[in-house]
Amino acid sequence: MSVVFTSEGVAKGHPDKVCDSVADHILDAIIELDPKAHSAIEVMASANKMFITGEVKSEVRVDYEKIARETVKEIGYDGSGYGFDYDKIEVEVQIHEQSADIDLGVSLKDDIGAGDQGIMFGYANKETKTYLPCAYDLVCKMMKRLDDIKAEYQFLGPDGKGQVSVAYENGKPQEVTCVVLSNQHREDIELNELRTFLQKEVIEKVIPASFITEKTEFLINPTGRFVIGGPVGDSGLTGRKLVADTYGGYAPHGGGAFSGKDPTKVDRSAAYYGRYVAKNMVAAGLCDELIIQSSYAIGHPLPVSLYLDARGTNKVSYEVLHQALREQFNFRVANILKELDLFKAQYAGLTNYGHFGKEGYRFEELDKVEVLKKYL
Repeated sequence: MSVVFTSEGVAKGHPDKVCDSVADHILDAIIELDPKAHSAIEVMASANKMFITGEVKSEVRVDYEKIARETVKEIGYDGSGYGFDYDKIEVEVQIHEQSADIDLGVSLKDDIGAGDQGIMFGYANKETKTYLPCAYDLVCKMMKRLDDIKAEYQFLGPDGKGQVSVAYENGKPQEVTCVVLSNQHREDIELNELRTFLQKEVIEKVIPASFITEKTEFLINPTGRFVIGGPVGDSGLTGRKLVADTYGGYAPHGGGAFSGKDPTKVDRSAAYYGRYVAKNMVAAGLCDELIIQSSYAIGHPLPVSLYLDARGTNKVSYEVLHQALREQFNFRVANILKELDLFKAQYAGLTNYGHFGKEGYRFEELDKVEVLKKYL
């Protein structure tokens, strides 16, 4: 039986991603000066105003407003006629120090505890070279391609979003049934010209020709007009694109946002470690896909539970999967931070097009594959 699954992605000029980007650039600026700082930055944007709030515990001080304006400019709201101009928006900052009660669970122990309670998920499968679900992998690549060409084609605005729908037969991706792509544009470009351009220069550059059939539907700027965009067209908020940040809805998400949070927040670090574990176990051949859930209590160094689900694709018993998990991976908070090298400025590079599947990050490395093969 054929089933269809759809994943969504957004451009870096999407209002929610503008807020995520500002939060992560602020986090990186703080961590670069103080690697052990604690941060939980929240950002909201609407019309021509940005509000930056949250908690920071650090001996260093950074210029929040300057970082915000530089980030907004880099995204493309640079005075080129799309509104939300970096040099004209009103930026309000209201940052206070992290609660001393929360800090007790993290800073005052030899063995660092989780910065908060939470449930986190990691996931991997064998559908793509990135070990990500097919529809999600494609939509992330499509949105990155779209953003990459905007500097060259000025009629494309910063805001945009897309969807890719993939049909499966017997659990294997077979074809793309629908592509939705909407991008902000200048008033004077003709709609058919824009649609043709986006199909040829974005969609066809990313979606494999073998996945396209005569029945594939392309819905490009389906309303016919997308001139007003970004925070001028819709409010933005950190943490509102969690599905686009993780696995495109193909696997669960615990609900905790990533952007703006330092790695002692297990919302971020344990989700990254779950991905690392799942990817290595799948790559080793223990299963074709794997969901891992970890849960923590604030101030406690070890998870209160670990859960595995291979969705029937496991090549070994669950007893063996759990044995491999226990013997080869350490979910202790202090170990996650050290093993994944998370105390460094690197988070702004993760903000857009999903946090997973990117080269250059420790949690994407396949360094446990050989030792895990002994469990087969």
